[in-house]
Amino acid sequence: MMTVMTARSATVPTPDGPFSVVVDGDAVLASGWTADVASLVALVHPALRPDRAPGAEPAGVLADAVAAVEAYYAGDLAAPGTVWVQQRSGEFREHAWQVLRDVAPGEVVTYTEYAARSGRPDAVRAAAGACAMNAAALFVPCHRVLRSDGFLGGFRYGLPVKESLLTRESARGRHPVPGALAGAGRLF
Repeated sequence: MMTVMTARSATVPTPDGPFSVVVDGDAVLASGWTADVASLVALVHPALRPDRAPGAEPAGVLADAVAAVEAYYAGDLAAPGTVWVQQRSGEFREHAWQVLRDVAPGEVVTYTEYAARSGRPDAVRAAAGACAMNAAALFVPCHRVLRSDGFLGGFRYGLPVKESLLTRESARGRHPVPGALAGAGRLF
């Protein structure tokens, strides 16, 4: 008999649009700026992917995750880093996601710097791949990674959201982003 895996989800409004979070047990499995929970579930590694993630009244880790998102937007930029995240992949990618959680609010790194922090300075493409495959946006802050030429690079939820997050963090974070973020997607 096949076991049906069920997670829980919640969607909250933010200045950057609806933000949804999917949790199972004690951890965030996926999150991002969308009201489409099914699209988030699809990002979860098959070994962890629930069959469904119905909306639920926030309790336990779901309440913690929602509170962390609300706290982030209220100015506590470190709040998402306090919530446990569970993702699966290869050894390098899992380590790289943990390294991302150590990039402080208001700090940005290039993909090259991110690869070096992850212990493999020549693995810039692999580091970029870790950002691209990150299912737990905001809780694993891939938005803090920029291209080496100063451009914002890609972001699953769009460059306007990435720019908004970096602007919010540079205004309140401990490590100001040098210069200003321009609408063209380049950090000057």
